[in-house]
Amino acid sequence: MGKRRNRGRSQLLSTMTKKQKKHLRDFGEEHPFYDRVSKKEVKPQICQLSESSDTSHSESESESEQEHVSGYYRLLATLKNVSEEEEDEEEDDSAVSDGDISDEDGDEDVQVEEEIAESAETQEPDDPKEKDGEEPPDTSQKSPEEFTDAKHESLFSLETNFLEEDSGGSSSQRTSQDPFQQHVNKELKEKDIQAATSSSPTSQQLKWPILGQLVFSSKFRKMETFKPPKDIDLKSLHLQKPLESTWGKTNSQFLSGPQKSNSPFTPLQKELFLIMNSYRDLFYPERTALKNGEEIRHVYCLHAINHVLKANAQVLANNSRRRSQKLGVGEDDDFRDQGLTRPKVLIVVPFREAALRVVQLFISLLEGDSKKKIIVSNKKRFQGEYGSDPEERPPNLKRPEDYEAVFVGNIDDHFRIGVAILQRSIRLYAPFYSSDILIASPLGLRTIIGGEGEKKRDFDFLSSVELLIIDQADIYLMQNWEHVLHLMNHMNLLPLDSHGVDFSRVRMWSLNNWSRYYRQTLLFGALQDAQINSLFNRHCTNAQGQVAVRNVPVTGAISHVLVQLPHVFQRMEAQDLASVIDARFHFFVNKILPQYRDAVMSHTLIYVPSYFDFVRLRNYFKKEELNFTHICEYTQKSGVSRARHFFLQGEKQFLLLTERFHFYKRYTIKGIRNLIFYELPTYPHFYSEVCNMLRATSRGEEATWTCTVLYSKYDAQRLAAVVGVERAAQMLRSPKNVHLFITGEK
Repeated sequence: MGKRRNRGRSQLLSTMTKKQKKHLRDFGEEHPFYDRVSKKEVKPQICQLSESSDTSHSESESESEQEHVSGYYRLLATLKNVSEEEEDEEEDDSAVSDGDISDEDGDEDVQVEEEIAESAETQEPDDPKEKDGEEPPDTSQKSPEEFTDAKHESLFSLETNFLEEDSGGSSSQRTSQDPFQQHVNKELKEKDIQAATSSSPTSQQLKWPILGQLVFSSKFRKMETFKPPKDIDLKSLHLQKPLESTWGKTNSQFLSGPQKSNSPFTPLQKELFLIMNSYRDLFYPERTALKNGEEIRHVYCLHAINHVLKANAQVLANNSRRRSQKLGVGEDDDFRDQGLTRPKVLIVVPFREAALRVVQLFISLLEGDSKKKIIVSNKKRFQGEYGSDPEERPPNLKRPEDYEAVFVGNIDDHFRIGVAILQRSIRLYAPFYSSDILIASPLGLRTIIGGEGEKKRDFDFLSSVELLIIDQADIYLMQNWEHVLHLMNHMNLLPLDSHGVDFSRVRMWSLNNWSRYYRQTLLFGALQDAQINSLFNRHCTNAQGQVAVRNVPVTGAISHVLVQLPHVFQRMEAQDLASVIDARFHFFVNKILPQYRDAVMSHTLIYVPSYFDFVRLRNYFKKEELNFTHICEYTQKSGVSRARHFFLQGEKQFLLLTERFHFYKRYTIKGIRNLIFYELPTYPHFYSEVCNMLRATSRGEEATWTCTVLYSKYDAQRLAAVVGVERAAQMLRSPKNVHLFITGEK
């Protein structure tokens, strides 16, 4: 008796009823399980979770649940005297969900046991690597963002489902003309791959009515260009059912008048979708949150879900064919329709609000105006975690319109979620290796991918991504661009584990590690930037080719400066791109800063786009003991208020301000008389915004205002965005290093 109590007393007391505890105390052994606590049988529900029960979950789930309450189940396994009648009643009770069972006697111990069983059933994935690529922590300490839906695994499994008759199977003629089929069935040869890796791309320019100047390029031998037709027919786009009928209603908010009846696309959407549907890589640098952001989101969501529905329909159709032919695993080599892992689409967005809108679009595209609602699992949980409360935003917060459009809703930037789509059902929080679409932020992906030397890291789920969508790429420059580069370096690598794949169903180009040449990349941003251009040129190697929009700015942001201000642009010389950083610092310290050291040149704001340059300047100012203060994105609110006050009152001569602080806060800095742009701003409209801050505290000293801008020949894109392309070309060709422009002249 003493030995038995010492072995498992703590576990027994937490799981046993009061009556069983009394029986154990009086008789020294467990009370018979069939002795009911109340008239309603609750205990058989717990017995149903024993090792001998028949559950619908995977074997790995059952094992993990048994380990979670192993002491209690060892006791249950010793009970031999349950009657046949009670066993039948236990099977009936197992069909009832945990939420429908109530304890009439208020037995807290039974309730705790049921909650533990439910937690183990709903939160632990089938495979530790299926849960967002990380080993699952203890379920009792699992955070909400780590939740994955393992309950609906069999319902959304591609291996065990078959194509329904009304799900939009394509005829052979329709299939042969489908751009999706033409893309995935295109066969590359080894010599094509070698030629693409060693040769430089060929390019050709075309002008489209809406998109403007396009550059078609390809590293493969054959490059084709095309122009958009005047009229577009939905049937010619080969949309999968039910998208042909649901797209019109989903996109109706952007259509008006005769345009609504003539075409279901706006002119911009039509040209973008024609490029997307041809499976070429696309770079569109004119996506703005105020103007066309939602319009573009609608069209790339249509393309993404169309791709997934076609891919899944092909797998399910082949499942039906294999079943009719009674073929086993690996018995036929003619059904290659999958990648090495299931995720096909990766959508990278900066904030949870963007992920929420993408999922809402998926639901709308599958549902449309149909009376029959589609099944969306975990929808309430998703809305709670990705939605926002309007009352949380300060009511008197006045910011520019573009700021309000970008920072709307839930702006958390650390998230990831898997979405599985099967015919007319959507499963949110699906394990990554059971998902069709992954929606994540760069930071959310970075924490899974990990780095060299880290034990817990996984990037196999990126091995077979066929469609990569990077939306609002310019915002990642303000977050952490290294996360995006780290993601691109791990795209379409051979997985380290098989993850249960049937290799007889894997496409040959995926087995040959050529997935990167079949991956379509859609890149959307608000500006032309050298880092974004480099990513597109280096990491987009689609065999179908690339299309980049290359429109040049005509006027520039300087035309929006409202104050009368002389703008002095000083060009510095640098031998190469790698030496620009040091050249700029030495030019500023030796040529620019001495002009502002005099006390007369007080109230000088130095705008610094790069945080690394900001740290370097801050350290130099401290070393030289200059009278300055500084504000960056990491400065506490009290420090920001103190620095702004000192600068306004003239107690500090210099104020160092980072671009990321201005991006996230958009504070109006008062007291500026002299303005120095250490480097041209990333966003061109920031130039006019900062210049217009001078009029915030105008006290009759307008005649003494100055503005100095540093630039080099490697800043051609940013310079053209500020002063216009013609002026920029003249400034870069001119032998003069100093150029003066005056704005606000009457």
